[in-house]
Amino acid sequence: MKDRIFVLTSKAVVVNASSLLHNLPVDGSIEIVIRKASKIRTPDQNAAMWAGPLRDIAEQAWVQGKQFKADVWHEHFKREFLPEGDEEDFDKLVKLGYRKWDYTPKGDRVLVGSTTQLTTRGMGQYMLKLEAYAQTELGVHLHVNPKRYGE
Repeated sequence: MKDRIFVLTSKAVVVNASSLLHNLPVDGSIEIVIRKASKIRTPDQNAAMWAGPLRDIAEQAWVQGKQFKADVWHEHFKREFLPEGDEEDFDKLVKLGYRKWDYTPKGDRVLVGSTTQLTTRGMGQYMLKLEAYAQTELGVHLHVNPKRYGE
């Protein structure tokens, strides 16, 4: 059975979830988890990432005599800083079902993780890592206050 997630936003959702529960096998093959919903990263956090540090990095950073566009840096930072799955508070950083990597039929590793799958806390931690790298490794002066990425 594929994972099912119900976000309780109306009585209709509760009825649908209840109907599903009543039809599940009672043989130990299914587990039910009830938890508080995580807040997913906000559009403001995403906009701040693109208008702030990614823009600053694209404008200021040089690597081996070259500059790179913001979307190239974005891909680089996802590979470097998206959660791997071994973090202590992993379930508070990402949406249920998140994974960073997948594999092709030939066995090549492919990045499938996205910042859209981060919680507000996860996005805040991701941005702090990105900014620290930009400042310490690339010498970039950031124009935006990193506190905007709070949890």
